[in-house]
Amino acid sequence: MREASDGALAVEVDGVVKNFGRIRALDGVQLAVRQGEVFGLLGPNGSGKTTLIRCMVGLVVPDAGTVTVLGRRLPDLGVLSRVGYMTQAAALYPDLSVLENLRFFAAISGGDRHVNEALEFVELADRRHSVVATLSGGMRTRASLACAIVHRPELLLLDEPTVGIDPLLRAQLWGRFREMTESGTTIIVSSHVMDEAARCDRLGLILFGRLLAEGSVAELLSIARTDRLEDAFLKLSQVESR
Repeated sequence: MREASDGALAVEVDGVVKNFGRIRALDGVQLAVRQGEVFGLLGPNGSGKTTLIRCMVGLVVPDAGTVTVLGRRLPDLGVLSRVGYMTQAAALYPDLSVLENLRFFAAISGGDRHVNEALEFVELADRRHSVVATLSGGMRTRASLACAIVHRPELLLLDEPTVGIDPLLRAQLWGRFREMTESGTTIIVSSHVMDEAARCDRLGLILFGRLLAEGSVAELLSIARTDRLEDAFLKLSQVESR
């Protein structure tokens, strides 16, 4: 794993609070993601990961605090043309072909000239004319990724992109993610799978809308004084609940 750059921040979250009725989904989150790194949001379902990512793309407006993306504070939505977002559920039109979906999303984001490149990147060039509804789950995941990167975003947000896919495809996707960061793209990926943590440059452990700790795997293990990330998460969760 390469060391993350110490340069400018791609995302800065400062004291973000978000309530949905009586439920506090985010509770004063402080977070800094460096440009060119893979940053993992690690936590169980319902911990606030998706809400936090949706705050980063302007889909959720915080009740308090600020979110700065690529140097511009939201709700300045002009920056979103430089951001890619892959939702957990495939955001594709099932009755259209893979190519038609890519052309649609490319037209929205201004990445028309990169359609063929995106298809090659996710290894779907030979299925470009296939209707999405006929694709396997893994192929739909790859098609979703292609739609998220067709405009060559500087920041890519991935909400649990490997849920429900086989180990081989998971490894292939992580290889693609690393290729992107080596080219300068910053990636924020949410997950509840502990073994994916080692693939990230740094992690934020999140529970009940609160960030328990932030750092590399080695740093988090040192903080918790344990040698397993799962144990570190459990230990830090117990400290937070006191």
